[in-house]
Amino acid sequence: MIKASQVAIHARLFSKNALSVVEKLNRQGYEAYIVGGCIRDLLLGKTPKDFDVATNARPEQVQAIFQRRCRLVGRRFRLAHIMFGRDIIEVATFRANHEVKHSEQQAKQNDDGMILRDNVYGTLEQDAERRDFTVNALYYSPKDNVIYDFYQGIDDLKAGKLRLIGDPVTRYQEDPVRMLRAIRFMAKLDMFLDKSSETPIVELAPLLKNIPPARLFDESLKLLQTGCGEKNYHLLRQYALFEQLFPALLPYFTEKGDSLAERMMIHSVKSTDERIADNLRINSAFLFAAFFWYPLREKVDTLKNEGGLNNHDAYALAGNEIMDVLCRALAVPRRHTGVIREIWMLQLQLAKRSGKFPERTMQHPKFRAAYDLLAMRAEIEGGESIELAKWWHEYQFSSTEQRIALIQEQNKNAPRPKKRYARKRSPKKD
Repeated sequence: MIKASQVAIHARLFSKNALSVVEKLNRQGYEAYIVGGCIRDLLLGKTPKDFDVATNARPEQVQAIFQRRCRLVGRRFRLAHIMFGRDIIEVATFRANHEVKHSEQQAKQNDDGMILRDNVYGTLEQDAERRDFTVNALYYSPKDNVIYDFYQGIDDLKAGKLRLIGDPVTRYQEDPVRMLRAIRFMAKLDMFLDKSSETPIVELAPLLKNIPPARLFDESLKLLQTGCGEKNYHLLRQYALFEQLFPALLPYFTEKGDSLAERMMIHSVKSTDERIADNLRINSAFLFAAFFWYPLREKVDTLKNEGGLNNHDAYALAGNEIMDVLCRALAVPRRHTGVIREIWMLQLQLAKRSGKFPERTMQHPKFRAAYDLLAMRAEIEGGESIELAKWWHEYQFSSTEQRIALIQEQNKNAPRPKKRYARKRSPKKD
């Protein structure tokens, strides 16, 4: 326990709503602390995004105190969400080691050691032991203005070291997503993973197959769409975790990392990072459309050569097959899968530059995302894609008259279809 003022932490740095939740719980006779990532971020000079609270009050007791403001969520970890308009303060009850057994409490594990259900409640010290990394096991008491640091997390922060609490193999087995969290914190906080926490990852990476696809989808967005996507991509590849999230992309990995698919992946995460840095909107579906563009193209060529399908039908069927594989690994919501398909099919429309096709294509709600994919293809593939991307760039920013001229010029330069002549038949002989 140290005085918060010694490390430049003061109550005014915390969310007023979080302070109010802690104060109200204290008034009702419960222990309550602001906990975890927000303290870590403040110590690093960053602005926290969320403020969480830990208490010895049970979820039902928290709900009784906050009533309409509170709703209970989660099965694996029972949590209370206290709502202040759009601001939500998450309140978790102190948890004990899952081996602690009480008649009214229960923890359930599978054969690989993964915790499936965990509502075993405990003390502040036991709760700290259950936290994942030392830098997240920090508790701030506004009442006393002190920080409880049970595992030298502040020293690890100063050293830039990310260290698991307890035996790393056991902790990864309890929750394999901790391996993904390790990668995310390394990239986000610019820290290194200590040797004992790093060594088991490659061997234990397949345990991620036990995680529900919906949870893996959420984790993939946190990794690739929160501003550190390029760093996370390389770290995921380094620790053999990327293929656990995207197993269908494994055949496209090369020793030098320079296949068309790999270049597209790097380009797309880098572009996403740049947009986030510039406070521009990002489209979650776009990244998946870019990641799987070249697997889609390969599948299209196979269907056309072996099945004799036309271009449109081959794209539609290939899109369905690719999406099935993606959704088995990550439960991509339907609102995204539909957009991914639209971005892919619009690549066909972008190739049509005659008559009313260009105007219709540009009016499509997902035109901009489709054009961005075309622009990436141009940089990666070169060839015809460069000319096509350049034409569409010019068309977007032209007047009506200029657009008509562009279409006319395109029609003039387009290869004309060969004329078909009727075959002359020789007269029938009597």
